[in-house]
Amino acid sequence: MEITDQVDTRVADAALATALAASFERVVGLLRALSQPSGLSMTAVSTLSTLERSGPKRLTQLASLAGVTQPAMTQLISRLEDDGLVRREADPVDGRVVQVTVTDDGRATLARRRARRAEKLAVILTQLSPDDRAALAEALPALDALASANPQHQGVQLN
Repeated sequence: MEITDQVDTRVADAALATALAASFERVVGLLRALSQPSGLSMTAVSTLSTLERSGPKRLTQLASLAGVTQPAMTQLISRLEDDGLVRREADPVDGRVVQVTVTDDGRATLARRRARRAEKLAVILTQLSPDDRAALAEALPALDALASANPQHQGVQLN
């Protein structure tokens, strides 16, 4: 690849990143508007989702992923534990280490939230053109890949 091609690719990637960041902010706003108040903050929902998707994690890992301090995550996990949505367990490899795992009630809470939001989103999707709905469907694998990328492995500082 020639230097000019590399520069063109970087410029195109930067423009795409800027457009995606702005669009994602609007999509997050839409999702917040579609979510009924549940007593769970976005950080709490994100943490539950992380545990559901990735399995048990240490408090320090959860804090880093959520972009909050360890004391803040400790408080959040205590509240979620009091609500029966997570539990703390000894690490099977190192019993001195505590890991947090999502409970069945936590999974059910996430499923209910997603179902309610999906019902509302389905109504909005009917207002879009067939081409826009098809484009969204085709973009799902790329969006999944983007959401699954680990920014720390790419050298991106999270905080």
